Amino acid sequence: MDQIYLSREGYEKLRKELEFLQTTRRRALSKAVGEARAHGDLSENAEYDAAKEAQAFNEQKIAQFQEKLGRARILDETNIPKDVALIGATLKLKDLASGEEIEYKLVSEMEADFAEGKISVSSPVGKGLLNHKEKETVEIKVPAGILKYKILKISRG
Repeated sequence: MDQIYLSREGYEKLRKELEFLQTTRRRALSKAVGEARAHGDLSENAEYDAAKEAQAFNEQKIAQFQEKLGRARILDETNIPKDVALIGATLKLKDLASGEEIEYKLVSEMEADFAEGKISVSSPVGKGLLNHKEKETVEIKVPAGILKYKILKISRG
């Protein structure tokens, strides 16, 4: 199994989600199963079947989170060059086609959230930006064509 590199923030978010699933969500689903069971004949009880299915899905998610946390490594920012586009870096870019300035943070797949400006290093854009430096112009092939960015600034933290 490959290691998963996460920021401290990403690791804590994952750990808290796991804790929620193991405590609050697990208790609520157990209660729902008990209430549905109390409604009588289980062979024709759709509410019971749905509650058991939700409970199984929750347990599956718990197992997935535990497995991912077991492989997770928190990024040690002190040993990563600050002037190169690598995982954990925030890049300020200029889209050379539109002139628009955008900012992306390069993260692992697990932390990616486009709405928050966090893109995965395994996505086409993330891969295309990796290992480049400030002032470089980067051309990235994507399904819609070619994106051209100038890297204005690279920062960490």
